[in-house]
Amino acid sequence: MAWSESKAWLQGDAHQDLYQALLDDASSAPARNAKRKKLVLPQDMPWEMARQGLLKHLLNEGMNTRMETVDAYMQIIPPGSRSGKHRHLAEECLYVLEGQGYDLHQDCDVEITDTYHWTAQAEIKRYEWEAGDVIYIPPNTIHQHFNAKADQPVRLISAINRIFKASGLNDLEQLENAPEFQPGQVLSAAAVANYLRSPNKITQLA
Repeated sequence: MAWSESKAWLQGDAHQDLYQALLDDASSAPARNAKRKKLVLPQDMPWEMARQGLLKHLLNEGMNTRMETVDAYMQIIPPGSRSGKHRHLAEECLYVLEGQGYDLHQDCDVEITDTYHWTAQAEIKRYEWEAGDVIYIPPNTIHQHFNAKADQPVRLISAINRIFKASGLNDLEQLENAPEFQPGQVLSAAAVANYLRSPNKITQLA
């Protein structure tokens, strides 16, 4: 009741200038953003052999660009190989730059009560794609990309909204690693180019 609250609200000696910090951050944003990249050159786009596969990051929160809301990467899938398999709450779209293949998608039933949990549906849907197509990944869908060609790599451009992460909903789960993944592997342009010239020798990426 109000009378008991009146005896509680004066408690506490902690002091912190949190509102002033918001003002300071807002006033310093123009100068800070002026130093962030509006143009990202190929040599500034980092390679990663991730659990999801061979990636070249185009835009990422860790790359000091002006982009605030979207992460994007190029994924290269070796001939006859596949990406990792994962699931995330944010929707995703992928543009097929090169190659031909298919996706396997498995929708999930989601329940949010005091906790958040999901259950994969039994049906697995297959979607064929080729260069020029756009692949849409619905929210919370288990998915994996497959290269259908034995003599040509696939290149995909993935774009995903990072607002989910800022909202505390970074629900990203890796269910299967890409076959080429090796922990601690460091890539370079020369190693990737050498690999693309000899696609059957995946170890050349090491």
